[in-house]
Amino acid sequence: QLQLVESGGGLVQPGGSLRLSCAASGFSLLYYRIGWFRQVPGKEREGVSCISSSGGSTNYADSVKGRFTISRDNAKNLVYLQMNSLKPEDTAVYYCAADRRLIGSCMFSKAYEFWGQGTQVTVSS
Repeated sequence: QLQLVESGGGLVQPGGSLRLSCAASGFSLLYYRIGWFRQVPGKEREGVSCISSSGGSTNYADSVKGRFTISRDNAKNLVYLQMNSLKPEDTAVYYCAADRRLIGSCMFSKAYEFWGQGTQVTVSS
């Protein structure tokens, strides 16, 4: 059974940091591009960042550039999203997703085959 599991979410004060992890079970992430998305109630799922299968190419939403960093460790079958200088508007459920079909932009949610269940990130004082 192919499964993605996010972890690392929680409550953090503005200006703080969190590192999210995306772990795969039942398959290797080696050949998959990975995206991080976030969603708040009443809004569409938003692309935050994505990384190519090799890790050589990354993309970021303008709202997180310079604050978030995506990385992957294919040997450990993990993808990370380091989030620094967090703002209240970063509050959302964060999802990771995997895709190997390479159809469409990696920042586009409909491009992805597999999704995790999400982890809540709350930025509040």
